[in-house]
Amino acid sequence: MTIRVLIADDQAMVRAGFAMILAAEDDIEVVAEAGDGLQAVELAGRHRPDVVLMDIRMPRLDGLEALRRLTRPGTVAPPKVVVVTTFDDDEYVHRALHDGACGFLIKDSGPALLVEAIRAAASGEALVSPSITVRLLRQLNSTATTRRRAQGAVHSALSARELDLVRLVARGLTNAEIAAELSISVGTVKTHLGNVQSKLAARNRVEIAAWAWESGLVDRK
Repeated sequence: MTIRVLIADDQAMVRAGFAMILAAEDDIEVVAEAGDGLQAVELAGRHRPDVVLMDIRMPRLDGLEALRRLTRPGTVAPPKVVVVTTFDDDEYVHRALHDGACGFLIKDSGPALLVEAIRAAASGEALVSPSITVRLLRQLNSTATTRRRAQGAVHSALSARELDLVRLVARGLTNAEIAAELSISVGTVKTHLGNVQSKLAARNRVEIAAWAWESGLVDRK
């Protein structure tokens, strides 16, 4: 199955570079390129991409607002959105996590990670790797104690096995790696993830990871 991708970035050279990298992949097709967030939303509605690579800082409409419009409740078959950011954009991460982002890509991470992020999003997973997203999620670990108390009821609703799984998701492990770590099948991992998403009202595993860091479930190792 070919993964249809829309690239949204206000820098023509960045769009061209991403498109060139993706053109070499047999299972990925760039169907459109947008120079700002408003155009990204318009082209996404026209071309129905599977994945959108979304820059944050763009004219007319920034990437975060474009993300919200693409993933708002009631949207039929919304695309998976991978936010393209830099470490200087840490202040935007919390907002993106809770608005439906399916992963993060640092612009200078290289071709292999670009392709990995797209394939992960298309398969229903998210790029939450120790080298990228976990560094950003750690910023959420300083959440106020009062907020953690408010999350206590949800925390207690998770089983011990579900809490183990959530910790591993927050550390950036894939489903296969979690299965090996917990000595269970990948299918069982997916079942647990579905149950956790329901209990946390999370839209994807990135939001599960964010909740783990916010709740202090994962320590600062």
